Amino acid sequence: MYTIGVLSLQGAVSEHINQINQLGAKGIQIKHPEQLSEIDGLIIPGGESTAIKKLIDRYGFLTPIREFSKANKPIFGTCAGMVLLAKNLLDSEDSHLMLMDITVKRNAFGRQKESFETSLHVYGLENEIPAVFIRAPIIIEAGEDVEILAKIDSHIVAAKQDHLLVTSFHPELTEDSSLLQLFLEMIATSKKLTV
Repeated sequence: MYTIGVLSLQGAVSEHINQINQLGAKGIQIKHPEQLSEIDGLIIPGGESTAIKKLIDRYGFLTPIREFSKANKPIFGTCAGMVLLAKNLLDSEDSHLMLMDITVKRNAFGRQKESFETSLHVYGLENEIPAVFIRAPIIIEAGEDVEILAKIDSHIVAAKQDHLLVTSFHPELTEDSSLLQLFLEMIATSKKLTV
């Protein structure tokens, strides 16, 4: 059984934990950096990216998360998590973890009232999945090693780079667990590589 941690500083934590447990993995809340040694994969949930960034700094998570990534342990960033993982942010020098070779535009679809749900084809998944967008970012530029998984119109809303997975939307707010299953497969691959 894999253990997946959800960074529990702010945002949609319980929804992720519930979905992890429903798939038969073990979901735990990560509130202290030393807990990263106990997990096989990390989810950085949606929420308010600026608030999560400040809490990452305040509680000493910045270097431990970068070390976690350097060890090729999978990280899944949803919405605000995508913003935090990006190497670059449009119109801002405030990029944070700087782990994934993407440039992200925050709140690309507008404010809270412009939130929406749609069906989305994700590369590698058999069926379309429901996708909930809430003040969602988009990827406006991706490095050559980044695999584009989904777009809305011309906007990139899901991508993967090695052990890093990001979505603009909130898969934990739907009954569909396809993306979490993909993340579990990434964890399985990473475990084989480190054996």
